[in-house]
Amino acid sequence: MLDPEKFIQEAVEEIRRQVGDRTAIIALSGGVDSSVAAVLAHRALGEHLVAVFVDHGFMRKGEPEEVRRIFGEELGMNLRVVDAGERFLEALRGVTDPEEKRRIIGRVFIEVFEEVAAEVRATHLVQGTIAPDWIESGGGIKSHHNVAGLPSGMVLELVEPLRDLYKDEVRVVARALGLPESISERMPFPGPGLAVRIIGEVTPEKLEVVREANAIVEEEIRRAGLKPWQAFAVLLDTKTVGVKGDIREYGHTVAVRVVESLDAMTATAMEVPWEVLRRIAKRLTREIEGVTRVLYDITDKPPATIEFE
Repeated sequence: MLDPEKFIQEAVEEIRRQVGDRTAIIALSGGVDSSVAAVLAHRALGEHLVAVFVDHGFMRKGEPEEVRRIFGEELGMNLRVVDAGERFLEALRGVTDPEEKRRIIGRVFIEVFEEVAAEVRATHLVQGTIAPDWIESGGGIKSHHNVAGLPSGMVLELVEPLRDLYKDEVRVVARALGLPESISERMPFPGPGLAVRIIGEVTPEKLEVVREANAIVEEEIRRAGLKPWQAFAVLLDTKTVGVKGDIREYGHTVAVRVVESLDAMTATAMEVPWEVLRRIAKRLTREIEGVTRVLYDITDKPPATIEFE
């Protein structure tokens, strides 16, 4: 069993040993993995850590504001916010293949980091890579921007303090570090964000639909007192006929996914109470323009992955 205090002490010492008095940057998204890695690195390096929040435009509703508040204001990290939404959207224009989307997002993500790293003269890149990331990538299931392979010209040395941990262990460390519950208990979120919760090409219109849909699903799951591993919405690349008022509408189809898991290596579709699913479906179709149909995914992992892409 993981001893969080011992892990924290050893991780801080190892980061300090690896980086020394040089400068490191970290990919801070606000998820539990990057948050724990950032706090560990901040304890080890202080102002020698530059926490970089790349707002690629694919975050959940309210996340950019929360990252600024918690890490910049409350924790006092050396935080830099890069608004790169248009850059990512342009790079993804016309792309529909999920692996190609992940590769492009990973490439642009690294490009942005290289630019910031050059400005601050960083020598190290801290990442919140955990065990399932590199296990799944190595097995050919999917690529992660954390482990998709760095460009040959990359001059930053990687620091991965969480590489051997699973998500439940990362949460234990987060609690021991005193991170707020909104971070320590936050549901997992893919590195490429909402871009991989849109099947097909990513557009500003689709992003708004899936962002609102995810917010509704998470809110209703919390309101019901349920505590799944992950709960989210996916915008499918299929339009279906619906009726709103007396008007037939050819609109979006949203899939809802709620799963239980321990470490994300396997997952079981959660038996969400029918009244909760009905409430979610009603809100999605009433509150989001253009949504006419809601589906619930009951597939376990395996054979399906947790995310659709």
